[in-house]
Amino acid sequence: MRLILLGPPGAGKGTQAQRLVVKYGIVQLSTGDMLRTAAEAGTPIGLQAKDIMARGELVPDDLVVAIVADRIAEPDARNGFVLDGFPRTVPQAHALDRLLKEKGLKLDAVIELKVDVGRLLERIERRIAQTKAQGGPRRLDDDPDVLRRRIRAYRDQTTPLAAYYQLQSVLRSVDGMASVSDVTLAIDKLLAKITKGGSAAEKARVRTAGRNNTAESAARGVKAGASAPKALGAKGAKPKSQSKSARKTVGETASKTASKIAKPAIATRSKRKRQRRLTKRN
Repeated sequence: MRLILLGPPGAGKGTQAQRLVVKYGIVQLSTGDMLRTAAEAGTPIGLQAKDIMARGELVPDDLVVAIVADRIAEPDARNGFVLDGFPRTVPQAHALDRLLKEKGLKLDAVIELKVDVGRLLERIERRIAQTKAQGGPRRLDDDPDVLRRRIRAYRDQTTPLAAYYQLQSVLRSVDGMASVSDVTLAIDKLLAKITKGGSAAEKARVRTAGRNNTAESAARGVKAGASAPKALGAKGAKPKSQSKSARKTVGETASKTASKIAKPAIATRSKRKRQRRLTKRN
């Protein structure tokens, strides 16, 4: 199963992705986590992305696509994956489509977590305050001003993805402001319908293919039957397998048929002759 989770920062994509990993045995591909790991490791991509993320800006497409392409190619992603934080823009979506097509893969669903931005900001600020009070590690973008810029960027660049994937008939939406368990339940119901619908579509495809094959076979049979009289009537052609009695029966049947066809024609000619004679007498 290959999925995408859409939603602004703080919508709960990471939490739901982890639950999907456990339920379906797939891997979570979080571009945010991958970029942060690269930044902490000091890799070339990480060094380029570090300052960009700290400013709350979006990492350039070429860097993100390169990371995703490498990650999808790893063995643990063969059974499926859930993308969290990618794609963020329509050009990235096009790049992902090309990437999946090259690998012979396709998306099963794009799940959008719809949220109220005002309430979402309050939720994120509470999370930051709790993390600070507990002395836990802070993320590079755990700053209210940075988060506001990221949400604006999401509105401007990521929101059009909903329309893009809706045209592909893979977009599904759930209420991201509900409790974590309720969001999980809603996603499970959506995926159950998608899985069932996929099975039904495959069965319908098989049935259609069977009907087409049957029709094709019937057409071939009709064609063969139509050519049989020509073969029998061909000059010098005599079926070797027919016995004398069988050929006699066929001949008698043909004579009777010819007689039936000829009688009306003979009657018509006789009638015309009588009319001409009557006309001459008069």
